[in-house]
Amino acid sequence: MTNMPKVKIGIVAVSRDCFPESLSVNRRRALVEAYKAKYDAADIYECPVCIVESEIHMVQALEDVKANGCNALVVYLGNFGPEISETLLAKHFDGPSMFVAAAEETGDNLMQGRGDAYCGMLNASYNLKLRNIKAYIPEYPVGTAEECAAMIHEFVPIARAVVGLKSLKIISFGPRPLNFLACNAPIKQLYNLGVEIEENSELDLFEAFNKHAGDPRIPEVVKDMEAELGKGNKKPEILAKLAQYEITLLDWVEQHKGYREYIAIAGKCWPAFQTQFGFVPCYVNSRLTGRGIPVSCEVDIYGALSEFIGTCVSDDVVTLLDINNTVPADMFKESIEGKFPYTQKDTFMGFHCGNTCSSKLTSCNMKYQLIMARSLPEEVTQGTLEGDIIPGDITFYRLQSTADSKLRAYIAQGEVLPVATKSFGGIGIFAIPEMGRFYRHVLIEGNYPHHGAVAFGNFGKALFEVFKFIGVEVDEIGYNQPAGVRYPTENPFA
Repeated sequence: MTNMPKVKIGIVAVSRDCFPESLSVNRRRALVEAYKAKYDAADIYECPVCIVESEIHMVQALEDVKANGCNALVVYLGNFGPEISETLLAKHFDGPSMFVAAAEETGDNLMQGRGDAYCGMLNASYNLKLRNIKAYIPEYPVGTAEECAAMIHEFVPIARAVVGLKSLKIISFGPRPLNFLACNAPIKQLYNLGVEIEENSELDLFEAFNKHAGDPRIPEVVKDMEAELGKGNKKPEILAKLAQYEITLLDWVEQHKGYREYIAIAGKCWPAFQTQFGFVPCYVNSRLTGRGIPVSCEVDIYGALSEFIGTCVSDDVVTLLDINNTVPADMFKESIEGKFPYTQKDTFMGFHCGNTCSSKLTSCNMKYQLIMARSLPEEVTQGTLEGDIIPGDITFYRLQSTADSKLRAYIAQGEVLPVATKSFGGIGIFAIPEMGRFYRHVLIEGNYPHHGAVAFGNFGKALFEVFKFIGVEVDEIGYNQPAGVRYPTENPFA
């Protein structure tokens, strides 16, 4: 998991000149101590400069956090705070900023020890808006040292995703397969997000693959694949070609990343891929995604972007699945009804041919791709990774640009049920509360494609803040409304 930034947050205390500077400094120290006591001390840096009403102090603090390698910022209102210089700090800092404020400690010291940061946060937010500065402000941004430390910890994955997007390049190969218009990718919003895109022909990739024939690194990669697959290695004869393809992609990344630090790939996998390459790329895609280099299927550029965001937020492997098929009534009655708190419409199967990392499958087999083998010789469809997805909490989500370049996103938390799918591919039975209504009034009404990204755990809160921070309008972030809360397009007489 090396394909994402390490976040280091500079904590800068601010103080209004009519309040004791020591109040902010002492509260900053307490905040830092509270963070280090519970979280990773490497996440934060305590800036020794306290900004007191001075633009010169602001410049000094800015230079200090930059010199100490900070790529994210917390402006900490230890007291009321200087609204001009504190917001200028966020303006000139090249990275995501967060504003939090100190609560009063005790009723026994409300004369010389009162900081009024509760009031100062209002002025800070007003000035941020005046200057058109984006900053992350928690749901309730005023707290004790321990509470503010928890807020900063929640900011870490948000900052990691925002920093990562600024240095991301998406590499794609080939146009979308025929009849896959749903995976359209207007590139204007990629540029607006600070993401670079390099679009290549699959013929370019085929040429690079052929040039890697006989690469001396192939046996080592084959050995690694054998160790990963174990008894699931059902097609050992195809491993050398898959290893050659993996090396081709990794070399392409290194040769084409340019000035960018992070990469995601949107790959072509059919219809001509199998017949020309002689295999399917699913297993290789799963291995790269397992290293933190997301590889989406079917040239889904916004799918790859979504996967990268989820990787940064969760600090873990993600996957991309089709929102695929319903759970049959007899299967629901036999394995789910009465055992889990879901209706049949809350459930569905998430599936893709075999791009999910082996670490996220209960067991796996590397074999041929059943759907493709219906119309092609089986020998050219080898290379897919099959298995049921591990049960547990998940977040289903996606960031998408509409055809007219409007950013839109959805987030839904749920779980993969510990129920055998009795099917093929990388697949799981998903349960999301009120999924039926979400499917109709968010996914269908929002014109989303059939691909959704999956993060393994509950990350809706952080994803929501990331989407807000990068410019998705709040009313364009869909989620699964609880029962009794009507969607705008939902028929009130239903």
